[in-house]
Amino acid sequence: MQIILASASPRRRELMGLYGVPFTVRAADIDETMDPGKPPFDEVSRVSRCKALAVSREPEDVVVAADTIVVCGNQVLGKPRDEEDAARMLRLLSGSTHQVMTGCTAARGSRAETFTQVTQLHFRPLSEKEIHRYIATGEPMDKAGAYGIQGGAALFCDWLTGDYYNVMGLPVCRLLEALQKVAPDVFLGK
Repeated sequence: MQIILASASPRRRELMGLYGVPFTVRAADIDETMDPGKPPFDEVSRVSRCKALAVSREPEDVVVAADTIVVCGNQVLGKPRDEEDAARMLRLLSGSTHQVMTGCTAARGSRAETFTQVTQLHFRPLSEKEIHRYIATGEPMDKAGAYGIQGGAALFCDWLTGDYYNVMGLPVCRLLEALQKVAPDVFLGK
């Protein structure tokens, strides 16, 4: 039996470490395209479930998969394509409220628990200079919505409601509840 994190994200790897159990990383190689005709809340969960299924090999393995998006108004923001796209996203988020949605799946054999966690955030108005300085750090380039709340973007967020760790990409408390349902022998100490 292995515990597998279906993500190459260093932030998710760090957060999985909070559970105090050894795990391996096996990034899922799937098409993460979301159906624009369906609610982002549902689609981000679907993608996480697809990731879990893609890396699951043995019936006793416990797989954790997650996918994170940022939703501002009616726009879904994934990872920026380039610096220009990152600037576009940060301008959109500047002075506005948005949601971070993380779909999570905990799976073991035929059992799977999937959910979507939502956190509301507000960014203060950002100047063009701040946006370009932040992009120059390279930090926004591999993150949904072009920012990392645990890094330089901490200076942009003047309030949030919900799970901070969800914004980092893994809602650890709610995920533990799902893990306890699919693998009580590992996560309840039985």
